[in-house]
Amino acid sequence: MHGVSRDRIEPALYNPSLCVVLQGEKETTAGAESRRVREGDLVVVSHHVPVMVRFTEASVDAPYVALVLDLDLSIARDLDAQMESVEGSASGSAAIEVGPVDRTLLATFERLFRCAEDDEDARILGPLVVREIHYRVLQSVQGRVLRELLHGGSQAGKIARALAHLRRHFREPVAVSEVAELAAMSLSTFHEHFRAVTATTPLQYQKDLRLIEAQRLLRSGESTVSAAAFDVGYESVSQFSREYARKFGRPPREDRA
Repeated sequence: MHGVSRDRIEPALYNPSLCVVLQGEKETTAGAESRRVREGDLVVVSHHVPVMVRFTEASVDAPYVALVLDLDLSIARDLDAQMESVEGSASGSAAIEVGPVDRTLLATFERLFRCAEDDEDARILGPLVVREIHYRVLQSVQGRVLRELLHGGSQAGKIARALAHLRRHFREPVAVSEVAELAAMSLSTFHEHFRAVTATTPLQYQKDLRLIEAQRLLRSGESTVSAAAFDVGYESVSQFSREYARKFGRPPREDRA
């Protein structure tokens, strides 16, 4: 369960996950696209996506609260193979899908939360409830992006491989043409589907990964501004400082612990 307060704008790297919002409201921005996430929403995140999050309804007395479950692709893939009646989505689904959670799925999340209160329930019933959650998400409208991802030859699956490569090598210079080749796409097709999934470009995606990691290093006290810049792959501290300030609205020295 996650709970936070209002008036905070924070960067984050969303991992593939399933989330039900129990209280509060936030705005999530990935690239050029923003989504409002409200109490009672189901959020399905199919790919690793850098985002900026602004909490619009939250307070000390009533913080933003959500139940979050990491997406298990092995469970989802096994279920998808058995769900012949569920159609996949049209190519081009975004990595983040938001919409109202239905009562059955909400009740399943609540059962998983209660399982955590008892060790034996967690050990025996927990995995069964997790599997049911994946099943019900696959049946949902928001599950369309997940259904597409599970098909290895899909555009979403190819973009997932490209994102994994960028995450492993975000500190290194990147040739977008080589990443497109890795995804088995032409350069123009790669750009089109990369933007459809992430709402940004490959180079901006890499830049966001660098800046989020640099902020983590600075806030943890592990690095000076120049050390953080070089550690994440910048060759110029002044360029790093400009892009950091543009991204976070303040110079990197203000985030140094």
